[in-house]
Amino acid sequence: MGGTFFKNFSFFSATLSFFLLIGIFSILFSYAQDALHEFGFDFLFNEVWEADEDDEGGIFGGFIPIIGTLLSTLIAMIIATPLAMGIAIFLTEIASSKIAKPVSIAIELLAAIPSIIYGMWGLFYFAPIVQEYIGGNGVGLLTAGIVLAIMILPFMAAISRDAMQTTPAVLKESAYAMGATKFEVIKDVIMPYAKGGIIGSVILALGRALGETMAVAFLIGSVMSIPSSITDPSTSIPVLLANNFAEAQDLEMSAMYYLALILFIVSLVIISIAKFYFLRTKVK
Repeated sequence: MGGTFFKNFSFFSATLSFFLLIGIFSILFSYAQDALHEFGFDFLFNEVWEADEDDEGGIFGGFIPIIGTLLSTLIAMIIATPLAMGIAIFLTEIASSKIAKPVSIAIELLAAIPSIIYGMWGLFYFAPIVQEYIGGNGVGLLTAGIVLAIMILPFMAAISRDAMQTTPAVLKESAYAMGATKFEVIKDVIMPYAKGGIIGSVILALGRALGETMAVAFLIGSVMSIPSSITDPSTSIPVLLANNFAEAQDLEMSAMYYLALILFIVSLVIISIAKFYFLRTKVK
């Protein structure tokens, strides 16, 4: 009886997740119809976002927020990925238990800090540093990317650490017995064995980075312009939605649903490619 209930409940949960995904896509697609008919695929390459208050129309394009989203996420992933791998390796293979335990707790506590706190901290701490040593006015893609990297770092490091800890001791001991160095054991034994968990951590971090709103809203500048350098201000899809959604009407509202649909598709495509690549390499 219990086994049948568990099987049916598991099937229901998996099916519900699929239909929730379809439902979200259907709602976004439905509300984006006006903008889809008005702008079509030109919306993806148009840099203008200008509402006409008289006839509640206007010209709207998603190129700038799309570019801002992708660039800020790319900066965050470039910074966070090697740091997260280094932290995971240090905690599992180098640090003593007296050091590893408090550091692990501290890393996990970073994930519990609200994103708005990260945004305020980055605005008053990192923005002046970027302005003084790198250039710009302190608020821009680089500052947003740095703070975004700090936000996703705990997820990536904690999951990668747990994946590395699943490596059987006998594999490591056998490698050491054959004369392998610690670096070779990490590179040739631990990393390949924990590959699934590491890629999963990167996928989860990527998903959060793409959709982060409040911290990025403080730091990216919220300016509708193509950045000429990584220190220039710009905007992202979540930030544009958060800033304009309350006042948007008619065509602009539909254009914002169009942007939300694009973010949904981009997130789904990127994560699906990463997941299918992982499954393909795992089969090999």
